[in-house]
Amino acid sequence: MRGFDNKFKDFPDYIIGITKEVWEDRGLGEAMERYYHPDVYVRMPGVFARGEKGATAATMATLVQFPDRTLLGEDVIWCGTPEEGMLSSHRIRSTATHLGDGAFGAPTGRKVVSLALADCFAQDNMISDEWLIRDNGGIVRQLGYEPREFAAERLNEMTPFTPAIDEDGPYLGRGNDNEWGAKTASLIERMMRAEFSVISREYDRGAQLEYAGNKKGHSHEFADAFWLGLRSAFPSAEFKLNHVIGREDPMMPPRAAVRWSLDGKHDGWGMFGKPTGAPVHVMGITHVEYGPWGLRREWTLIDEVAIWAQILKHQG
Repeated sequence: MRGFDNKFKDFPDYIIGITKEVWEDRGLGEAMERYYHPDVYVRMPGVFARGEKGATAATMATLVQFPDRTLLGEDVIWCGTPEEGMLSSHRIRSTATHLGDGAFGAPTGRKVVSLALADCFAQDNMISDEWLIRDNGGIVRQLGYEPREFAAERLNEMTPFTPAIDEDGPYLGRGNDNEWGAKTASLIERMMRAEFSVISREYDRGAQLEYAGNKKGHSHEFADAFWLGLRSAFPSAEFKLNHVIGREDPMMPPRAAVRWSLDGKHDGWGMFGKPTGAPVHVMGITHVEYGPWGLRREWTLIDEVAIWAQILKHQG
């Protein structure tokens, strides 16, 4: 890969390798400076930040709370070229023990297994743009909280990310031209138009599904409960497709990664309870795999804590 360290055999190897080097091998100084642009843009549902120094500080703060954290790369779905830059949407499974003080409160000693989905733009061996969703709802539930309760206790510490505070970074691409990406984008778009009948038509009856809140299940009813519950909470919100990648690779099923958003009011009954009229931005990332009978595996994350923070801030 032109412009990248020769020790990486391809782009997925780069993404998975630098993640381990930074987090598990404690490359918090030299490695962060080598792999993260000094002015990197980082967008998470709970915060918008710029700069490698801030990213390094946030990484250290997380490791104080979860010092034994491992980050197990499950997949990297990507597009682009080394010359023009590449965008990875990668899926990471983390294991950790809550042993230190920090944003998740006093240490509980509890073990946590969580999912994260991250879109990262890399060029010349450096990441300069990032969109990251951790399953904070799933994490706080494993620590003994409910997301609404957790958001309420830390409301003054949170400034959720919205388009109003966003800035254009170096990556302005929309993905690639691939049938599996287009198929997945169309599927999500139709569900956002309340066409939930597509689930029984497009999902394998044996589909394995994982959603925000550390919720895992199978088949059509489980998918319907998540997507209907989400859209019903924000029925008038504007849905946008922000980035779409599809891929076919050796030894892998056809798969796709889609980053999407909802912008509008909390004006319906759904997974966030009684309507409040609160203005809300929802960042979502979805990964899927296909098989002979349709969509066979799905992972979709939103940050329930950041959404509750927006709702509660509106309520005062």
